[in-house]
Amino acid sequence: MDTDVRRYLDHLVAAARAVLGDALTGAYAAGSVALDAYRPGRSDVDVALVSARPLADAEKSALVAALRHEALPCPARGLELVAYTAAAARSGTPEPGFELELNTGARMPFRQTLRVADRPAEDGLFWYGLDRSILHQHGRTLLGPPAADTFADLAPTDLRRLLVDALAWWLARPVPPGDTPAPGAEDAVLGACRSLVRVREGVWLSKADAGRRLAGRGYAPELIDRAIAARAGGTPPGGAEARAFQRQVRAEIDTP
Repeated sequence: MDTDVRRYLDHLVAAARAVLGDALTGAYAAGSVALDAYRPGRSDVDVALVSARPLADAEKSALVAALRHEALPCPARGLELVAYTAAAARSGTPEPGFELELNTGARMPFRQTLRVADRPAEDGLFWYGLDRSILHQHGRTLLGPPAADTFADLAPTDLRRLLVDALAWWLARPVPPGDTPAPGAEDAVLGACRSLVRVREGVWLSKADAGRRLAGRGYAPELIDRAIAARAGGTPPGGAEARAFQRQVRAEIDTP
């Protein structure tokens, strides 16, 4: 793990414990850090906190004050943090189920969501169940019991539904017409690769690793190679091409 990120996560856990005390039963690195895919300058730091009980609004606000970038500078693009109760973490349901969501960083729009009902549906409600599934397989324990014991995985039908919802969300985003390079299309393509590998093989990989696995098996290798290269500064795929690929993947995932 990147040294600056390791130090930051230690400080983050200490700050969260100062707010929640013994109610904080777990803290876990997720996302690119958990999947050994963290890239300085590009990646976020994703963290899940687990509490023994529901959090009061005052506790949520105190966590935001203690963990936002202005109080605890994040060395990455930003911090994406979600807090769950222990019951929600082990529920295995596809529902969002979070207590608090915080996005904060020097290069990330600030967001705080203190209850699920305040999360705009158009921003996607599928992220949380999928993130908990990733945590079940790969969560890096910062505090508490192993992630596999803390987070339950999704049932196969729920997993497919959330992955289809995620692909529909990506497909609804505006892109340039035709073959015009579409910034962000590389993440859409590689995110679809990760979803397909999870359904086909039962494992979560980083987006780039999932793309390499599919490309190595002859699945749209030219498009996937361009998407991976775009993450290092190459030209991203065109919007129409990326959409066609996503639709292809969605059709396979949506057919048990």
